Amino acid sequence: MLGAVGITILMSGCTPIGAAIGAGAMTATASQQEKGFDHVVSDSQIRLEINHLWFQSSEKVLMEVGLEVQEGRVLLTGLVEDPEIRSKAVALAWQADGVKEVINEIEVGDDETTSDLAHDFWITTQLNTAILLDQKVSSIDYSVDTVDQVVYLMGVARSQAELERVIGHAKSISYVRRVVSHVRVKAAPQPAS
Repeated sequence: MLGAVGITILMSGCTPIGAAIGAGAMTATASQQEKGFDHVVSDSQIRLEINHLWFQSSEKVLMEVGLEVQEGRVLLTGLVEDPEIRSKAVALAWQADGVKEVINEIEVGDDETTSDLAHDFWITTQLNTAILLDQKVSSIDYSVDTVDQVVYLMGVARSQAELERVIGHAKSISYVRRVVSHVRVKAAPQPAS
């Protein structure tokens, strides 16, 4: 297994300066996220391993399937023409060490058009901006992916109210057909006994 520095070197290039900057950014980001540094490192390892498995198996899987990893939970999204690609992506995702759950949101159908891709990109950008500017939302704890105008949310919400704000932002964006949330609401601290 790769350590945090090894992952950072792979993710940021091979230069020592790039590795140092990447390690610093990873540490700073992890300290601000609800899930913590250990989960960020573990999730990065899972992501690397799945991408490696996909790359070894089929370039089509790597190119056509979206991947988000949060706390060992893997969200797969995308629109693929061949059901075999969908099956292969899911089976390989389960092979990565540390995977606790694979959420399969891959749809089988015709390729998206350029305008569909533009709408998806626009929706994702609008939602990321909205939650970044909302002071009542910890935007760093959310991942957003849009496929065929369906918004997929992944992450850890500090409260149900925060999650509802994020979903509300998503629903208010033009072209959004549906919002699918795979966000875990952080458990309230247990009272001291």
